Amino acid sequence: MATLSMSKKKLFIADYEIHASIKMLYPYIQTASGLAEWFADDVTINNEDKSFTFFWDSEEHKARLTAHRTNHFARFEFLPENDNDSRDPSYFELRLEFNELTQSVYLKVFDYSDFDDHKELHDLWDGLVEALRKTVGG
Repeated sequence: MATLSMSKKKLFIADYEIHASIKMLYPYIQTASGLAEWFADDVTINNEDKSFTFFWDSEEHKARLTAHRTNHFARFEFLPENDNDSRDPSYFELRLEFNELTQSVYLKVFDYSDFDDHKELHDLWDGLVEALRKTVGG
């Protein structure tokens, strides 16, 4: 009897200050064209089933926008690639928050995946958010 290797998924959370308005940032976290400018090599949307396809290093990963609130957040759940994914799907959520005290806008990142190198994941998100900052001038 074969044993399945079950990788435990972990939740990564980080906050990034971005010097731009929430209304300006929202399209960059929720639309295929906005995400393609900083998050992936390219992002397309299938109009039939409303799935997003993210391209990184010539690999494609399909996801659905499972929840969003205009000018607040977008959550993408990756479509299952195996039985384990079906039971416990990977997702990422990008949340825009405004701090009244400092008048600052923050991008809060939630990344739930089986990526096990926390430092490498942190470096990855640091680089992605830096690309977003350059794109929006913030």
